[in-house]
Amino acid sequence: MADAPHEEATRPTGLVGLIKRLINDQRVRYLIVGGFNTGLGYGWFVVFQLLLGRHIGYFATLYMAYGAATIIAFLLHRHFTFRASGSGNILIDFIRFQGVYVVALAINTIALPILVELAHIPVLLAQALIVILTTLVSYFGHKFFSFRRRNDVAPTTTEV
Repeated sequence: MADAPHEEATRPTGLVGLIKRLINDQRVRYLIVGGFNTGLGYGWFVVFQLLLGRHIGYFATLYMAYGAATIIAFLLHRHFTFRASGSGNILIDFIRFQGVYVVALAINTIALPILVELAHIPVLLAQALIVILTTLVSYFGHKFFSFRRRNDVAPTTTEV
C-alpha cells in the first residue's frame, strides 16, 4: 500500500495521460477500430454500388462491401483491439471472426426490413438502432469467441 502514492505520482497526467488510459481500454480501442471500419465499409459500399449496383443490386453490393471491410477489421481487431497477434491460429481466429460478423450481418439483414417495412421507422434511424445492437453483439462475440485464448481467465474482483 505504501507504493500507491508513488504510482499515482508517476502516472502520466493531462492530455497524454488521458490518451494513454483511453488507448489501454479495450472498449475504446474497439470503438476506434469499429468507427474506422464502419467508414471504410460504407466507402466500399458506395464504390461497389456506383460501379456495380445497377447490375447486381444493393444487397449484393452490401455483401461485397462487408467482405472487403471485414478483412481489414479482422487485422485491426486482432492486432490493436484484442492484442491477440502472435497467439493462437490466425486461420481459426479469422473463421471465428467471420462467424461473429455473419451473425451481425444476419441480424441486420432480418431487422432492417422489419423496422422499415413493418414498423415504418425511417431507414437511417432503423439502421442506427441496428448498429447499436450489432456493435454490442460483435464486441462480446469477438472478445469471448473470436480472440479468446485457452489461458484467458475471467477477471475477478478482490475489492474489500
